[in-house]
Amino acid sequence: MFPWLAFGHMIPYLELAKLIAQKGHKISFISTPRNTDRLPKLHPSISPLITFVKLSLPQVENLPKDAEATTDVPYDKVQYLKQAYDSLKEPLSKFLESCDDLDCVLFDFAPYWLPDIATSLGIPNVIFSIFTAAALSCVKPASAVDDRSKPEDFTFPPKWVTFPTNVTLRLFEVLRIFDQSLDPNVVSDFYRLQEGMKGCDMIAVRSCMKFEPEWLHLLEEIHGKPVIPVGVLATTEYDTGEENQTWRSMKDWLDKKKKGSVVYIAFGSEAKPSQVELTEIALGLELSGLPFIWVLRKHRGSVDTESIELPEGFEKRTRAQGLVCTSWAPQLKILAHDSVGGFLTHSGWSSVVEALQHARALILLTFLADQGINARVLEEKKMGYSIPRNEKSGYFTRDSVAESLRLVMEMEEGKVYRDKAKEMRPLFADKDQQDKYVEKLLDHLKSHGRIKKIKR
Repeated sequence: MFPWLAFGHMIPYLELAKLIAQKGHKISFISTPRNTDRLPKLHPSISPLITFVKLSLPQVENLPKDAEATTDVPYDKVQYLKQAYDSLKEPLSKFLESCDDLDCVLFDFAPYWLPDIATSLGIPNVIFSIFTAAALSCVKPASAVDDRSKPEDFTFPPKWVTFPTNVTLRLFEVLRIFDQSLDPNVVSDFYRLQEGMKGCDMIAVRSCMKFEPEWLHLLEEIHGKPVIPVGVLATTEYDTGEENQTWRSMKDWLDKKKKGSVVYIAFGSEAKPSQVELTEIALGLELSGLPFIWVLRKHRGSVDTESIELPEGFEKRTRAQGLVCTSWAPQLKILAHDSVGGFLTHSGWSSVVEALQHARALILLTFLADQGINARVLEEKKMGYSIPRNEKSGYFTRDSVAESLRLVMEMEEGKVYRDKAKEMRPLFADKDQQDKYVEKLLDHLKSHGRIKKIKR
């Protein structure tokens, strides 16, 4: 397994690795030294079956020293992390050549060059995407002509989508993608995905048939190769018995709150609001009057000089209303607590899965990448409510934040979102169903014409 250098990618890859290891298979999990050291500890029952292969990340110009994951760098520096990642091509090739009993390689969107290497070595390869099938369907397949060129063109479903849908990016989301000034030496994400899906033997997707059947069928149709849902891969952690002081104080605070009354706010490891956005979110929270826990990242890595700050006096004024945590926080434990009723989220797929496995209602505020597509899917299925924003600038107000939070958390109008979260919990938390998806993946790997039999 060779995931991209973001914890939102590495963690789902590790979840799949653990589920495959539970079936008795051996996995080589390839990443960098610092990243593997920061991954959750494995249960002793499967740790002998998962080997962490540590490839040192080459230093490239403009990439801060010791930066090995997206969480270590400002957003505009992620492109140089991709450049360094591409430099792993040679050491990865040597590792693959040295493996005598390798049955298959699962790779992420970023190493678009890996299918050619694997094919030359006679190793079957599968692109395993942590993005939804809906998000993948927005990327041009090899068989299609894509005449989209202007930002406005991307606010409509592409021509190869054969069914009516409102799932598409909004203009401000497209503009944020277009505004990325890529170094000419760095390959775009769209090209990486196009090449990866074109060159692979199979496409595995972090999704399930009951959630997005139309998109999974479309993917298979437009790419002409097997598309295998592997389940939603709800995050699990091996409980070592240690309890973090941060969690103890949060739990004491949550224990005193009414069931379902607290809104949890977090925007993942990559999304970082602007100062204007942060101010409106904070004042909106205050206006809502709702109790809250906010995990706030003021910096992305040690070289991020653009610090964002809460409005003056905010923490003092809201001391009785909420908690602000600017360090690591145990998201799974927070979401699992009965006092938490809703989640203000960036719509990252991992966060969505973690919220729905605990039946938490979703309030959506997108920032980058595939988050806009995820939000539209959730809106279309009445599983999430997006804070109203200006279509071009993405600007939103404190009033819209407050009103959206109250609607989803308390009002009759928002009951549909609370009920839908409860309705979807069995789908997102069903371990037996997840196990069946992994079995089906392994069956496909064994039976597919170009895939060798996996040895137990």
